Amino acid sequence: MSTGAHMDLEAEPGGVPAAAPPPPADVGNVRKDLFLAYKTLGVVFGGLVTSPLYVFSTMHMSSPTEADFLGIYSIMFWTLTLIGVVKYVGIALNADDHGEGGTFAMYSLLCRHANMGILPSKRVYSAEEQLLHNQSKTTKTPSNLGKFFERSLTARRVLLFMSILGMCMLIGDGVLTPAISVLSAIQGLRAPFPAVTQPVVAFLSAAILIGLFLVQKYGTSKVSFLFSPIMAAWTFTTPMVGIYSIFRYYPGIFKATSPHYIVHFFLKNKKEGWQMLGATVLAITGAEAMFADLGHFSKKAIQIAFLSSVYPSLILTYAGQTACLINHLKDTDQENIGKVFDDAFYKFIPRPVYWPMFVIATLAAIVASQSLISATFSVIKQSVVLDYFPRVKVVHTSDENEGEVYSPETNYILMVLCVGVILGFGGGQAIGNAFGLVVIMVMLITSIMLTLVMIIIWRTPPVLIAAYFVPFVIMEGSYVSAVFTKFTEGGWLPFAISMILALIMFVWYYGRQKKTEYERANKITAERLGELLAKPEVQRVQGLCFFYSNIQDGLTPILGHYIRNMSSLHSVTVFVTLRYLLVPKVDPRQRIAVRRLGPRGVYQCTVQYGYADNLSLKGGDDLAARVVSCLKQHVEAGADGQPSPVSAAEEAADLEAARAAGVVHVRGKMRLYVGDDAGWFDKVMLRFYEFLHSICRSALPALGVPLQQRVEIGMLYKV
Repeated sequence: MSTGAHMDLEAEPGGVPAAAPPPPADVGNVRKDLFLAYKTLGVVFGGLVTSPLYVFSTMHMSSPTEADFLGIYSIMFWTLTLIGVVKYVGIALNADDHGEGGTFAMYSLLCRHANMGILPSKRVYSAEEQLLHNQSKTTKTPSNLGKFFERSLTARRVLLFMSILGMCMLIGDGVLTPAISVLSAIQGLRAPFPAVTQPVVAFLSAAILIGLFLVQKYGTSKVSFLFSPIMAAWTFTTPMVGIYSIFRYYPGIFKATSPHYIVHFFLKNKKEGWQMLGATVLAITGAEAMFADLGHFSKKAIQIAFLSSVYPSLILTYAGQTACLINHLKDTDQENIGKVFDDAFYKFIPRPVYWPMFVIATLAAIVASQSLISATFSVIKQSVVLDYFPRVKVVHTSDENEGEVYSPETNYILMVLCVGVILGFGGGQAIGNAFGLVVIMVMLITSIMLTLVMIIIWRTPPVLIAAYFVPFVIMEGSYVSAVFTKFTEGGWLPFAISMILALIMFVWYYGRQKKTEYERANKITAERLGELLAKPEVQRVQGLCFFYSNIQDGLTPILGHYIRNMSSLHSVTVFVTLRYLLVPKVDPRQRIAVRRLGPRGVYQCTVQYGYADNLSLKGGDDLAARVVSCLKQHVEAGADGQPSPVSAAEEAADLEAARAAGVVHVRGKMRLYVGDDAGWFDKVMLRFYEFLHSICRSALPALGVPLQQRVEIGMLYKV
């Protein structure tokens, strides 16, 4: 938040009272943080706070005892405390990259402080950031681990793929959270109405999700104000029921916070106890969103929300559920004792508040689903903007909320996958088997990358690094080993989705950067362009041409290919580069930057935009009109100081005449030819990239360029 000078308002001669002084800055910041903390309940913590709907229902033990339930609660208590409070709130939220969180943000942070990227970074710095960036590289010598990554291309590739995989597993989370949350909430119909079978519950859940996905194209701005109140109601009511259950059924439940109950649980149950970790890990489902959604909220707001409401709510809710299930052990005969986990959430809801809690649970499940769907759209959109994912259509559904986006292709793929998961798996326990894998894999990847940040960037003392790394890797590694035992029971699905998405992103990134490397190595300079235009066979035809290029410090090699084959160039040619800045929106006055390139009628234009900007230009405010206007102002002002062969008035007239003669947008389509002498890695990666490139959307429709004005020039080069 920027600060500026304040002007004191004095009482004027007419007796006008002085304005009331503004509240202190600290008070304003506290209010802002509290309001943001309230809003995080509906966006960040939807998946985490709704986990009590399904955690116990996904468990299975042949003959559980009171001691077993105390051990299970102890495991969940310490998992929430260590991973939620210590790891994410205490450590991970500090490993942000200019306010952005998640595994890819940590990868960006590592690449900025050490030469760990496999290819040149696309990061753009302001002058101040560039100074800090340079200082960080010059004042600190690389650590031994940093030097290892700089020397090893394989290690750098593994690091990139791991960071991409962590982000893709969040998308896998977006498939499973709606399925398991809504299915578990609708499960509440079965107890009051025994005639409602599991297939009916699955059908109703699928219908709700289909409706939710079909309304995505209209945006959520009209109903989003309800998200936080719904989640606040859920976060408040479930611990109230939990407190009631504790006092009624088992007041001494909190003795289970002693870790010795965990030791006793594993010693007694051995393999069965170890396999139970695959279900208890779901208690921390959604904690990764605290870090991944850091860019949408402040660190302090997320910390306040988690420590003051989410964490106490979960601890009390799980304590109440455990107390209730211990009580049910007394009323269950030995033959059915293994079914005590069935429908565990609704068992602990008192009859007088059953239907109000059913309504709140269903609404909370829908809000949690919407949060994950919106987060998936956001991840895909930012990946496309950063050129890490094939181009898909992204639509801004709100003029006020810059983060509210919708991707039709992503939406319908998610819908098919979610409905397929519900109808294919049928029950919450089977989906829980699939869910646990993505949850713990994201956390393990985060722990590994956070350790790299500690070693390479923070230069944390080795003792403290070991104090973090050893216990968390042992704990999360144990969870991973347990959930992989359920790989064939459903765990393969999210893993396959995440691996496919990660492979697509890695291949796309690798192929795009290979093209950029070629363009930079074979770029055409302004002097070379002058030589090409000086050839007698090259003609200048009337009209205005926008020639798109990926490089800013030269001209794309496709230009030479175009001039040699067409023997012509338009009288006014503007080479356009789209430049991504790490800011939400760019000031419209700074959107377009232009300059002369030397030869008459040849200019360079940079269109700058932020990750929340909508590039579609509508109505009369089209790209040609805006660029010509900027060029005329530039010419009349003589801003670049370069000599012009004609007067400013004549040059401005040429611009208008060229625009009147017709506008064409030329996009180079460079194809890679992978020869037999290429390495196996390039053969596999680049051939797959060419397939992806052939089926993705063109970059030009994003600018609102009319179809009849588009021209594509193909060029083939050998890798």
